[in-house]
Amino acid sequence: MSELRWDPIKLYWVIIATERGRRPRDFQVESEDDGMVACPFCYGNEDKTPPEIFAIRPGGAPNTANWRVRVIPNKYPALRVEGEINNHGYGMYDVMNGIGAHEVIIETPDHDRTLADLTIHEMTDVLTAYRSRYLDLRRDFRFRYMVLFKNHGSRAGATLRHSHSQLIAVPLLPPVATTQLRVARKFFRDKERCIFCDLIEFELRMGERIVREFSNFVILTPYASSSPFELRLYPKRHSHDFALMNDAQLAELAVAMKDMLMRVKSVLRDAPYNFILHTAPPMHHRPGKPEQWNSLEHDYHWHIELVPRLTQVAGFEWGTGFYINPTSPEDAARFLREAEI
Repeated sequence: MSELRWDPIKLYWVIIATERGRRPRDFQVESEDDGMVACPFCYGNEDKTPPEIFAIRPGGAPNTANWRVRVIPNKYPALRVEGEINNHGYGMYDVMNGIGAHEVIIETPDHDRTLADLTIHEMTDVLTAYRSRYLDLRRDFRFRYMVLFKNHGSRAGATLRHSHSQLIAVPLLPPVATTQLRVARKFFRDKERCIFCDLIEFELRMGERIVREFSNFVILTPYASSSPFELRLYPKRHSHDFALMNDAQLAELAVAMKDMLMRVKSVLRDAPYNFILHTAPPMHHRPGKPEQWNSLEHDYHWHIELVPRLTQVAGFEWGTGFYINPTSPEDAARFLREAEI
């Protein structure tokens, strides 16, 4: 029989439709070819992109070849850095001008390699670029939240096949972040514990949804997974802020990241996916809100969420806010755990 499961952090219900019982081979996703002749993200085409903001290269001038990771402004940004925030009412509505930042992290100069194909050293470079951009953007008082995400495959929203991720800074707290932050703060105020730490301790004790455990990280399938083969990667020790990780911790995270991505690639035959890095917002104190971040370092816990795009959101999901997942998290964890990589 199907089950309804409640996610205590995201505050929504999912339906685990176990009677449908879909296995990895049931999710057939066609391979993609973007047909691009001259990719602007490849070596030698640095002049086809906006000037770089950050790069990791052994030597050479900016905006030339010989780079390992390159960060550029998005050529068609959703939000722009220039200007001051103007927040005002418009009748019963609220309006804010589109201030923010929109950056692209080009993860490799090789057009045909995915993030899962990178070596541990190359993956560490990518994570180093993530950390550097977080630390830089959070210095801007206008930005209240940064979301780093990757769209792998056109079905997941990627417009270019060349492996890249994006970082967007916004001038307000998005609803998803607001919900998680409020849940974490309330749990801590009530129990003086981190809700994520409790979740991790429980899942490690139960074991059935654990995909892989490392010294300092764990990969698991959430109890209330909204889609098949959804994954979360958590630091096992409490940490609210990804950007505070040192080089050794980034190197170990690179091992865990590669393991997770290779399992998804192996089991789901390189299916499209989205991953999102959820971390603490900049702790800028706001006028009139002295208590806003007074427990953030104790109550929040950064993590990475990976969602393969194997099903579609349709009328029932839009109409109810419920998600239907035809593969139980326990089965998904077993398939991923037993994968040969």
